[in-house]
Amino acid sequence: MGVLSGIRVLEFEAIGPGPFGAMLLADMGADVLRIDRPVAADDLGPKQAGKRFDLTGRGRRSVTLDLKQPRAVEAALDLMSRADVVIEGFRPGIMERLGLGPDAALARNPKLVYGRMTGLGQTGPFAARAGHDLNYIALSGVLSGIGRAGEAPVPPLNLVGDYGGGGMLLALGVVAALCHVQRGGDGQVVDAAMTEGAAQLASIVWGQIAAGNWRETRESNLLDGGTPWYDSYRTQDGQYMAVGAVEGRFYAELLEKLGLAAANLPNQHDRHGWPQLRERFAAAFATRTRDEWCRIFEGSDACVAPVLSFSEAPAHPHHVARGSFVEVEGAVVPAPAPRFSATPSAVGARAPGRGEHGLAALADWGFGEPDVARMRACGLGFEA
Repeated sequence: MGVLSGIRVLEFEAIGPGPFGAMLLADMGADVLRIDRPVAADDLGPKQAGKRFDLTGRGRRSVTLDLKQPRAVEAALDLMSRADVVIEGFRPGIMERLGLGPDAALARNPKLVYGRMTGLGQTGPFAARAGHDLNYIALSGVLSGIGRAGEAPVPPLNLVGDYGGGGMLLALGVVAALCHVQRGGDGQVVDAAMTEGAAQLASIVWGQIAAGNWRETRESNLLDGGTPWYDSYRTQDGQYMAVGAVEGRFYAELLEKLGLAAANLPNQHDRHGWPQLRERFAAAFATRTRDEWCRIFEGSDACVAPVLSFSEAPAHPHHVARGSFVEVEGAVVPAPAPRFSATPSAVGARAPGRGEHGLAALADWGFGEPDVARMRACGLGFEA
């Protein structure tokens, strides 16, 4: 019974940010019903090695519907009429051409929150173009700041566009619009664009640029690896330690733990001395293994942490103590976040097969046998 218990979300099958946003809502207790294609499309990305590994698809039930069939719109609109939220990730204009755009949906359900997830938004000259995370964060300006000086920008996985600037922004917008409805307002469209979400994530950088404190050259600023005291260093065993000793008191403790005397080094904020500082830090870290440095920095405020791999992170003592990772059907996965004191979130059931548990979902959404028969005649597919 999470914080969103009782909220019904109708999700149209997609990949990437839309399913991630729906997963966040499902973890918080929302009842998510996904409309899947009857047969998987070839362009939906690599096949999953099993539904238990499809984390962003967890916590919902499924019905199938071929939206290109003439009567499919009737069944889809029936589902929209019982939903609190719709989530779709098609290119702009597709839902309208299908007869399932916001105007049609809100006419049937004026309190509906209609969430739209795209790379470039619903309007603008580039809105209909295909793309992926890397393209969107490139257009946002963010990609230009990630990587080493003199080298190509580095793809930050697909976290900045798809998930941080996409699915998470969509979920925030949906929840905000739900609050508006529950205060007596009307339903509305949430237009979430990954380019704009990625730019929002970099708000601190835009502020620094406006203030004249940010150089638009990679590895020349505080947070982009330009400073020697905000970077990662290789250890004796080929691992890495991450250093974030920004404030003076933390920097002083860093020097003490590294065995370096401030009097023999350039000033922390002397840009001309940064190459020398970097060399000294690199040489110091190379003298011990990562585990040895972890013991040296244990309990320290020097802002130093080991760079853990994905497989190592769940076993870290802090994560173990907080239960930050959980095991689900033999797979170790991140626990839902953030945490709620009174209405805790939970990892939902594995991603459903196409149409799996759809009949039970329809019953829970208040559809009686005549409704179900009529929707089946319109092409809706489901299992018990």
